Amino acid sequence: MAELHQAEDIRQLTEKVKELNYFFSLLKQEINKAIIGQEYMVDRLLIGLLGNGHVLLEGVPGLAKTLAIRTLADAVHGDFSRIQFTPDLLPADVVGTMMYNIKDNDFSIKRGPIFANFVLADEINRAPSKVQSALLEAMQEKQVTIGDETMQLPKPFLVLATQNPIDQEGTYLLPEAQSDRFMLKCTITYPEFEDERKIMQMVATSHQPEIRSVISMQNVLDAKELINQIYVDEKIEKYILDMVFATRFPEKYGLSELKNYLSFGASPRASINLAIASRALAFLKNRAFVIPEDVKEIAKDVLRHRIGLSFEAEAEEITADEIVNKILGKIQAP
Repeated sequence: MAELHQAEDIRQLTEKVKELNYFFSLLKQEINKAIIGQEYMVDRLLIGLLGNGHVLLEGVPGLAKTLAIRTLADAVHGDFSRIQFTPDLLPADVVGTMMYNIKDNDFSIKRGPIFANFVLADEINRAPSKVQSALLEAMQEKQVTIGDETMQLPKPFLVLATQNPIDQEGTYLLPEAQSDRFMLKCTITYPEFEDERKIMQMVATSHQPEIRSVISMQNVLDAKELINQIYVDEKIEKYILDMVFATRFPEKYGLSELKNYLSFGASPRASINLAIASRALAFLKNRAFVIPEDVKEIAKDVLRHRIGLSFEAEAEEITADEIVNKILGKIQAP
């Protein structure tokens, strides 16, 4: 009887998912007017939006990272701000500051660019640690404190950061605490041959597509609420936990060869975000329940920046992706 009741709940939830998913299909179509051949990146941005999580995009220059984020903001009709991170940036340049008004003989708050729905932190690894720490409260608590006043950030609030993996001169490694705040870290690769041909032709004609707002903020907030209801079976939950615990205690999962390559494993945020991201991915695929393939598909993006590599791993050029691949290959899916 309980199983029949659960099946009916999932059926009703599926109807709601299909209804709201229509708007996100329109959103993807609108984004794809300007972004050609980067479906992986677009999907991850939408998962971040749906899962209320921040996204870190890593890739060489010219892969449309900034354009994708700007296009998403335009298509959702959200407030957008861009912060170009540089070594001389100050925390006040991000969150805002107290300003003295001579006329009123009083201090007033000047809000910084962090007060937007979509905040593009361009080349985030170029900013020093003081600026990185200024972002932490905003990213985690969705609020900013200036002077003695604490202000809530708008909803939804999403930090979409980019970093360049090849030019390390004048950059600062993101602290583990900062990296852990990002739901996903996505590695962006070059477009396919035919996709690049289309990009070249589009630029040559000087025709820049006009991006319309095709989805309201209320649609986004409704979808966020629905994501929390998407069904995750106990076996899927165990699968997620096994995957995360294998990064901490690989020898318990028959992966003793990984022990020397790991300096620390993924934090509890990894389990939380892997479940949320899997739910968001199921929603984008028009489902009201998570399947093991959802977890596998998003696992690298959730785990790659939460695994600490040892000196031995770096010496042997073992990457976090390779470690996650070995874990995925070893742990049996339900």
